Amino acid sequence: MISRIYSEREGHPDGPGSQKIRFRLAASLASRPETGNVPRIFFRADDIGVPSRAFFRMMDLFVQFQVPLCLAVVPSWLTRPRWETMKPYWERQSDLFCWHMHGWRHQNHEPMGKKHEFGPSQRNAHIDSDLERGMDRLKGIMGKRFSPVFTPPWNRCSAHTLNRLKALGFKAVSRDKGAKPPPIEDLYEFPVNVDLHTRREQTAEQGWDKLFLEIQGALRSGTCGFMLHHMRMNDPAFDFLSELLSQVREQPGVKRVNFDHLVDSKVTGP
Repeated sequence: MISRIYSEREGHPDGPGSQKIRFRLAASLASRPETGNVPRIFFRADDIGVPSRAFFRMMDLFVQFQVPLCLAVVPSWLTRPRWETMKPYWERQSDLFCWHMHGWRHQNHEPMGKKHEFGPSQRNAHIDSDLERGMDRLKGIMGKRFSPVFTPPWNRCSAHTLNRLKALGFKAVSRDKGAKPPPIEDLYEFPVNVDLHTRREQTAEQGWDKLFLEIQGALRSGTCGFMLHHMRMNDPAFDFLSELLSQVREQPGVKRVNFDHLVDSKVTGP
């Protein structure tokens, strides 16, 4: 559900555009690792594939502030005409955006419990087929702009999925911080640790408190990964994203990266 932090009206002291929230955001973004290392910030937008007003509004903000974005694309949702509609972003802003794979159909296959597209109820042969179809489809449509990184729907997948991704040539996965099963050798892990839009706190005040604690903890860990869902965003959510990107853009002593940059740094070193 959309977080309650975006339900307060304009002018409310806990509203996303209030001076109080802007000040707390700035204080949170100033957090740094005790090691003295330069922290990295990335943004990951899930459920990409169908152009919409919300999609273009989100993309235009990242272009405006020149902050990199990792786009998790659902292969079965993307068609060549839809990809052409996105051309201004992948042609003119090729270094800003990282287009990678987000499952196959974004379809839950678990009859009970937590949702998985690539989980325990899926036969390994079906997992292999869906991964290969998704990769081939995105490569066929995107060509060289496809990045070999995988974000599993709901941030969950099986150990077999991880091993199959490695065999297919994927370089990294992006799940939640602390996701199980653990990462495997030679398949990098770039976890998200700040959720902007699917929060469950019961009040706006609780939501802001938890969000800012997440940002502080993420930056102190060395990598802050924001997760976005543009289809869940309302006007206040876009207003806050604009303020967040503005402050991230002006924040000294951080690296603004996407998955391509992170993979390159793993291969070549910092």
